[in-house]
Amino acid sequence: MEKTKNIKPVLKIRDLRKSFGTHHVLNGFDLDLYEGESLVVMGKSGSGKTVMIKCIVRLMQPDSGSIEIMGKDITKLDHEEMDQLRTRIGFLFQGSALYDSMTVRENLEFPLRIHKEKYVQKDSLVLDALDSVGLTSAIDLMPNELSGGMKRRIALARAIIMHPKIIIYDEPTTGLDPITAKEIVELMKEIQIKYGSSSLIITHDVDCARVISNRMILLIDGINYVEGTFKELISSKDKKIQAFFK
Repeated sequence: MEKTKNIKPVLKIRDLRKSFGTHHVLNGFDLDLYEGESLVVMGKSGSGKTVMIKCIVRLMQPDSGSIEIMGKDITKLDHEEMDQLRTRIGFLFQGSALYDSMTVRENLEFPLRIHKEKYVQKDSLVLDALDSVGLTSAIDLMPNELSGGMKRRIALARAIIMHPKIIIYDEPTTGLDPITAKEIVELMKEIQIKYGSSSLIITHDVDCARVISNRMILLIDGINYVEGTFKELISSKDKKIQAFFK
C-alpha cells in the first residue's frame, strides 16, 4: 500500500518508550497503520512487541510518547471513553484464549455484555461472525471439543463480532500445523475484505508475513528499525534484517 501525505493513519504511534527498571524495551518506537492495510510487525522474543500491543489498548502505560487511534489520543480518554474505543478494536490473542467453561456461543457473546444496548441483536451478530469463519455448526460446542485450528477460528470470530475498525493479531499462526496456519492466514485476508478493517499483525511466521502483509516493520533495539514491503526487506543486504528471513 502506497502511503501519501493526504491519508491519515487509523493508528499512529510516535516516540513510544517503555522501560522496566534499567531494561529499555521501547526506545522511541514509531508506527502508522492505514485504513484497509495489513501491517506486520516482526521482532525477536523480548523485543517489545507485546508491550507495544498492551500500550495500544491501554493495558499498560507507556513512559512517554503518543498513541492515536482514529484520531483520538488514548492518553486523554477517561475509562468510559476508552471502553467505547475498544469496541472498534478486535483482538486475536496468542493461543486463542477461549473461556473453557463457556460454549462457543457464550464465548462470542462475552464481548457484547458490556454494551447490551448497542448490541441487542446479539444472536445475529454471533451467527454472522461464525459464518465468516465457517463454523456455524460449532455454536453449542465447548472449547475442549474443538481442534486447535477450530479454536483459532472461533477466537477470530470473537475478535470481529463487533465489526471492528482495527484488528490486532498476536501470533495468529503459532502452534498450528502448516496447512492450518495457511488456512488461518487466508481467512484473515477474507475477513479484512468483508469488514474493511485494518490489520496489525504481530508474528514470527515468515510465510504469514509474506502472504498477509502490505507493509512490514522490523522492531529492533526498541525502535522501528526499518519498514517496507516483504520483497524490499527480504532483498536487503543489512545483516540485522537478513536474520529475520533465514
